[in-house]
Amino acid sequence: MTDPGAFSALQLQEKNINAIIITHEHQDHLHIDSLKKVLENNPNAIVITNTAVGKLLDEAGIKYIKVEDGQKYDFNGVNIVGFGSKHAEIYGTYGQVQNTGYTIDSLCYPGDSFSNPNSKIDILALPIAGPWMKIKDAIDYAKIIKPRITFPVHDAYIHDWATFIWRGPENFLKEAGIGFEKLELGKEEEF
Repeated sequence: MTDPGAFSALQLQEKNINAIIITHEHQDHLHIDSLKKVLENNPNAIVITNTAVGKLLDEAGIKYIKVEDGQKYDFNGVNIVGFGSKHAEIYGTYGQVQNTGYTIDSLCYPGDSFSNPNSKIDILALPIAGPWMKIKDAIDYAKIIKPRITFPVHDAYIHDWATFIWRGPENFLKEAGIGFEKLELGKEEEF
């Protein structure tokens, strides 16, 4: 599981979670009460995060493993590597917090940043909307990372009827030889 924030309640129902990765402390990525409930439902799950989030978890009495930029952690044969250290700019220093992206084997989950993991990426969780970006930024980022396929994340306020929003990244990335797969909420996908 990644970033159990306040903008969703679906994570509260999840079972069989063995790892939770938290990229940064903004409320759409970390909600302490939600995290506590997820851990209550999944008592053997570990939490992986950075120093800034770790301080908040310490205050809440939640154990975690610190993995930051350039650090690696092997979790039952799954290689987790931290990359980057700053949240993308919203406006000046507003909202600037530590943001650590993570590669999980060949999956890249950057959180709220366009930091480059500088490794071979097969699947990219592509941030697609937010106060810190334009759709052009997302497309350019995917072209730099060059994954086989992307799926959109950070897209909660884009309504499903707004299909024209998905066509841009899908078409431009297809031209670059990169797949784009919009996921359905609650449906498992295999890439």
